[in-house]
Amino acid sequence: MTDVTQRVLALLAALQTGRAFTGDELATRLDVSPRTLRRDVDRLRGYGYPVETQPGPGGYYRLSAGSAMPPLLLEDDEAIATLLGLATLASTGSASAGSLDDAAIRAYGKVDQYLPKRLRPRAAALRASLETGRNPAPSTSAETLSTLADAIHHRRLVTFDYTSAKGATTARQVEPHRQIHQLLRWYLLAWDTGKRAWRVFRTDRVANLHQRGETFAPRPLPADTGIDYLRQGLDKHKQRVVVTIDAPMTAVTDAFKHQDVELTPLAQDSTRAVLMLDTWQWLLLHLAFLDAAFTIHEPAEFRAACQRFGALLSGS
Repeated sequence: MTDVTQRVLALLAALQTGRAFTGDELATRLDVSPRTLRRDVDRLRGYGYPVETQPGPGGYYRLSAGSAMPPLLLEDDEAIATLLGLATLASTGSASAGSLDDAAIRAYGKVDQYLPKRLRPRAAALRASLETGRNPAPSTSAETLSTLADAIHHRRLVTFDYTSAKGATTARQVEPHRQIHQLLRWYLLAWDTGKRAWRVFRTDRVANLHQRGETFAPRPLPADTGIDYLRQGLDKHKQRVVVTIDAPMTAVTDAFKHQDVELTPLAQDSTRAVLMLDTWQWLLLHLAFLDAAFTIHEPAEFRAACQRFGALLSGS
């Protein structure tokens, strides 16, 4: 954040208290000259904030009473990022009532009125120019995510009904610790008080969520991060695959876009890829889109299987 932005935010915070300030009071409070103060007030007005000024003896600065909610104080690139973020989120899920993607769709159509006037035409142009493809993913309740966030912050126990991948529903009481977003899915990392063990729950399978009054003490996470622990579970029946590909990382990223893969650029437009897979066929499926030489370092059985398949192709 630039010094100018910091000053303007500090000025806005003072004026939003609702009281009137003399110019000397604000200049002293913000540690700026009267000339700088006047420029920052003009900046706020440019953003659409209704700052009243009374000149002369007894003069003051204040926000107009009873005015509509002021616009968001965003830089141009921040406004564009906000719109694109909402558009991307809106492209997932089924837009069911109360879902996060449904909320994003509604917010996407409303955010213009909260932007500074100078940015509204640009936001409208961006919206008119943009199309987003659908990315099928389970819809997750915005209320559920918000309730879990509150419970994590205040370290409160929660109860809910959980439906497993096989359709069985069980009642759970847990200590919630982290919410995780990975590959278009939302997860909850929590300590299950009934199982006396760490568990990861798909948030879209949580129903009848309630916060309890009891609190819990923080626990050390079972891995360095919540994502690390989630990956351990998702990759439990997979093998670690390491391959070097004679292609730039941008091309490899595109070919493996639907995989949780760790990519490292190497010299001379080659890339090291590390990922977890359950069959060698999945590896070949991605490599086939690159039309590039590659070396499978591990596991040995993947390398042997690909060599056998290569021999079949040569004989066809």
